Amino acid sequence: MTEGPDSAKDKTQLEQREGGTQDPSLDAVVAAGAVADSREVIGERHGMFGTSGTGDTSGYGGLRRPVELPGASTPPFGGWMDEVAGALATATRAGGIEAAVEKVVVHRGEITFFIRREDIAAVAKLLRDDEHLRFELCSGVSGVHYPGDAGRELHAVYHLLSMTHNRRIRLEVTAPDADPHIPSVVPTYPTADWHERETFDFFGIIFDGHPALTRIEMPDDWPGHPQRKDYPLGGIPVEYKGGTIPPPDQRRSYS
Repeated sequence: MTEGPDSAKDKTQLEQREGGTQDPSLDAVVAAGAVADSREVIGERHGMFGTSGTGDTSGYGGLRRPVELPGASTPPFGGWMDEVAGALATATRAGGIEAAVEKVVVHRGEITFFIRREDIAAVAKLLRDDEHLRFELCSGVSGVHYPGDAGRELHAVYHLLSMTHNRRIRLEVTAPDADPHIPSVVPTYPTADWHERETFDFFGIIFDGHPALTRIEMPDDWPGHPQRKDYPLGGIPVEYKGGTIPPPDQRRSYS
C-alpha cells in the first residue's frame, strides 16, 4: 500500500509534534533542533558478541564492527530539553560548579548529561532541589564497561524522573579502570542504595560515601566483576534432554 500526499503530510506533522524525526539510515530518532557532532569511535568489535580469549564459538568470527558512542549535541535541543539544560547551567553556575557538565548528548529522542565525577553528588542535589528542575526520583543506577574508551573505561549511568514536570533525563559519569571511584548519590537519592551496590558488584565501580558498599548478588568472595568486558567466559556444563552443553570456554572454536 502506497502513501498519498495527505498521509505523508500527516506523518510529518506527527513527527514534529512528538519532537523528532526518524532517520532510517541511522535507525535513530534525532530530536528536532539538536545537532549531533560526529560519533566517537572507541574501538572495533570482533565476532558476534565481541568476546576474546575463548576463540569464536558462534561461527561469525569474521565480523568487524566499529564501537561508536554518540557525539556531543549542540543547542537548541528541542522543547523542554532546552529548559532543563538552561536551568541546570544556571544552577551549576550559582553553585560555583559551572564546569560540572562535560557535554550534552541527545540521541534517539533522549537527553544525557555527562557530569564530572567529582561534581556528581552536588549536581544530583541541584537536580532534586532546584524548583525549575525537581528531579525527585532516581529510578536506577547501572554500569557500562568500554575497554577502548581510554581513561574513561567505566561509565555509571543514572536515570532521573521529575514527577513535578513529567520529564526524564539521564546522567553519565566516567572513571578510569585505574581509579574506579565515583561519589555516591545515596545521600540525595536513597533509592540508589542497592543499585550502586549492584553496579559495584558487576562492574567494580567504587561509590565513595555509600553507607554499605558490599556485593548484592555474587558471593562476597567472588573473584572479579562478571559484567566487565574483560571478564573471562566460563561456567559449568548444562544438561538438557540428555545432551550436555559445555561452557563457552570449552566449546568448539571456529577460529
